[in-house]
Amino acid sequence: MMVKIAPSILSADFGRLAEQLGVVEEAGADLIHIDVMDGHFVPNLTFGPLVVRKCRELTSLPLDVHLMIANAEEHLEGYLDAGANYLCLHVEAVRHLQRALARIREAGARAGVALNPSTPPAAIEWVLSDLDFVLVMSVNPGFEAQPFIPASLDKISATRELIERRGAAAAIEVDGGVDADNAAELVRAGATMLVAGSAVFNTPDPAAAVRRLREAADGALRV
Repeated sequence: MMVKIAPSILSADFGRLAEQLGVVEEAGADLIHIDVMDGHFVPNLTFGPLVVRKCRELTSLPLDVHLMIANAEEHLEGYLDAGANYLCLHVEAVRHLQRALARIREAGARAGVALNPSTPPAAIEWVLSDLDFVLVMSVNPGFEAQPFIPASLDKISATRELIERRGAAAAIEVDGGVDADNAAELVRAGATMLVAGSAVFNTPDPAAAVRRLREAADGALRV
């Protein structure tokens, strides 16, 4: 098993986006995480398909696009066409979840569902066969640089147990307050994809930050 490291451009310097994407790619990042916010489902506004398309031009890494938007199923095509390789929807914001997940997979992308901190893993039990990954939010979505919610560790473990019990193969992604200090705990709990924004881009050396995350995650696998 390999843990994927996904730096989040929510914390990147957009005046130097091409440079910063190149730095984390060279350092061994596996994915680029893009948080899309609409000012409705979450308080802030961030990116749209144009930014996803630009990132597709700037990096060869897969793009992990997290739609924190209302009525996400109405906007799938724009993000798929822009180059999303992983596309994640919030279970709380989609009316017809199974149909939306099937459409993502039909387009050749990997389908994911995000769970807010108060949403239980049971919310995805009956779409596990349509999922490639589950995103456990370890902060309340909508803002960067929030502290990790400790109860998320138990939730990651519960999500892993549900996936195993149902005989599914979905990966577990974690986003919110992830850094080199808690990466090993997250991996031991069952995480296989780690999203880190401020812990990478709000440091003097983003490349070194990616390597520290990798070392911590790999160390947990060796135990």
